[in-house]
Amino acid sequence: MASAAAAGTSPGSAAPKSRRSVTGTRRTVAALFLLPALVLLGALVVYPIGYSLIRSFYDQSGDSFAGFDNYRALFTDDGIRTALKNNVLWVVFAPTVATALGLIFAVLTERIRWGTAFKLVVFMPMAISMLAAGIIFRLVYDQDPDKGVANAVWVGVHDTFAESSAFPKAHPGRESPLEPAGGGAFITKQPVGLGEPVALPLVGVAPDRMPDSAERAAPAEPEDSRVTGTTWQDFTRGKGSGTPGGVDATELGYAGMRIEAVKDGKVVASAEAAGDGTFTLPAEADGALLRLPAANFEEPYNGLNWLGPSLVTPAVIGSYVWMWAGFAMVLIAAGLAGVPRELLEAARVDGANEWQVFRRVTVPLLAPVLAVVVVTLMINVLKVFDLVFIIAPGSSQDDANVLALELYRKGFASDQPGIASAIAVFLLLLVIPVMWFNVRRLRREVRR
Repeated sequence: MASAAAAGTSPGSAAPKSRRSVTGTRRTVAALFLLPALVLLGALVVYPIGYSLIRSFYDQSGDSFAGFDNYRALFTDDGIRTALKNNVLWVVFAPTVATALGLIFAVLTERIRWGTAFKLVVFMPMAISMLAAGIIFRLVYDQDPDKGVANAVWVGVHDTFAESSAFPKAHPGRESPLEPAGGGAFITKQPVGLGEPVALPLVGVAPDRMPDSAERAAPAEPEDSRVTGTTWQDFTRGKGSGTPGGVDATELGYAGMRIEAVKDGKVVASAEAAGDGTFTLPAEADGALLRLPAANFEEPYNGLNWLGPSLVTPAVIGSYVWMWAGFAMVLIAAGLAGVPRELLEAARVDGANEWQVFRRVTVPLLAPVLAVVVVTLMINVLKVFDLVFIIAPGSSQDDANVLALELYRKGFASDQPGIASAIAVFLLLLVIPVMWFNVRRLRREVRR
């Protein structure tokens, strides 16, 4: 009885059944559910990383141990060093510019009615694959202004302030009174005089390239106190048609052609041809040689070589920013929605203007979100491959090279799997600290 009382049971009651460990059951079930994911993780992530690490210490054939020779190539091979330099540019500029644009868009769209539609348009490039974006920007950066949007805009702006020549192909014909003067200019063979009209015929301009202001050429009227003349397209369609050196009815004047009177190497007078090609010079031009300056015959401005060696990397970075600025904007806008409005209003009540509110209140409050966006984009740009491979032409792909592209080229084009594996391991080592920083910050935010 005493023992039964000590055990806390009544004399006639049965002993309680032993309970199974609920914790042990949960661990077993959790392990069973996680097993497929762990198998896939090991097969698709752990095994490739381990194999790449081992392969990076072997030579090209994979039979001989090469030690750290493949890793030394990372800093001695010219192609890999160029890729490293370009990767630094990518990591510094691409995330910074994309985040800055995303911040600006997120802040500004809060103040407009159609902000949601604007966000949709800015975010839409994220729905486009890297392949499609590369093809789009390969066309955008086309050298021909009639095809490439970038050069069409650039040439339009340039020609607004510095009009291009309308006669880049013009030149004297046979038995012309003009001769080359050096540097692309032409000059008369004989001096001109007052009251004697001067003929300055040229050929070589296609009819559809003539200026819109060009009119039917007309012979110049003589003036006793001035030098007059005509400059025109001395060409009439049809075999045997027209009179060489003479103004015919169907020929057009070189509207806007500049003419200079030169004496002893100095310009004493100048004029610009009218729509019919006629021009008039003052009496100071008497006895001078008439020169058509080289500016009349310069090739039209054709824009920038966006995909040339010097601009190809900034151009590709620009296409990346176009795709990922929307991603940054959406994340920052989500963070901005959580900013206490009373803090912003308090700053305005205290006399701060909008720029001060943005710089000293909004940005500091968004600092955690901005850091996550920048770090995420840094991880992303370290792996960039598609855009560089597609946009950069073969002639400048070496100048636009990045580590991910060099990994592909060494592994497949050059058949150097050892060096390619070393590049892969090096990229992993670069990404790990950034990922660790991002995860740590996210955990810190969760604790808050």
